[in-house]
Amino acid sequence: MAITAKDVMALRQRTGLGMMDCKAALEETGGDAEAAVELLRKKLKGKMDERTDRSAAEGAIAVATNGKAAVMIELNAETDFAARNDGFVGAAQKIAELGVAAPGTDFAVTPAMTELVDQLRITIKENISIRRGVKVASEKIGFYIHHNRKLGVIVAAEGPAEDELLTGVCQHITAYVPTPSSIDETGLDPAAKAKALADAKQEAIDSGKPEQIAEKIAQGKYKKWVDDHTLLGQPYVKDMENKKTVGQTLPKGVKLTTFVRYAVGL
Repeated sequence: MAITAKDVMALRQRTGLGMMDCKAALEETGGDAEAAVELLRKKLKGKMDERTDRSAAEGAIAVATNGKAAVMIELNAETDFAARNDGFVGAAQKIAELGVAAPGTDFAVTPAMTELVDQLRITIKENISIRRGVKVASEKIGFYIHHNRKLGVIVAAEGPAEDELLTGVCQHITAYVPTPSSIDETGLDPAAKAKALADAKQEAIDSGKPEQIAEKIAQGKYKKWVDDHTLLGQPYVKDMENKKTVGQTLPKGVKLTTFVRYAVGL
């Protein structure tokens, strides 16, 4: 079967590979386009497997939701140039969509996701990998992806939470320093809490305060530490003028149940 320029171009558009690679694959498969795609995938994937030891510290965050659940994933590449590629960003979004459509309550890499990654590795010619993913189910879900796609947040809530409010809370989690460790004090690490209280008390004692006074000072500093490290205790970045915390901003009946923050490479 004669291989025409039109045949080669059609295969190139499907795979994103060079004209010579596409022509050779069509010649080897007798002009069978489907067989040529599979041949290219097998041949070039083998070459890309050799790159898996290369650092993939760049990437993009993507989120997909179906109203009942949301999936957030981090897709990594070797370079920021590749991570900003439209094909890369589109694949990251498709992986998130596949994740939210999949059965089960936890995120898991599926064969369809693996095929997307393999295709990226072939066309972009970098080490591409799904670094992590999370699936959150709730009656109310908000999310935010920063414009550079390097930061993403999912927030789950109960009660009459408006989408705008949940998006704002996600933006707060993206921007506030320090990043909240939990929603409230109950979610903080017990060892970290004990250390914060002990350090505050020791600091007061070292400054010459009596034991009883040092204890009161320590409790005050500990409360400030808790507020700094919990979402509900932090000053809401979208309402700094009124000096309200995130917790004080929430309407009556709204309860935040969980949040997840991803930052590429961190």
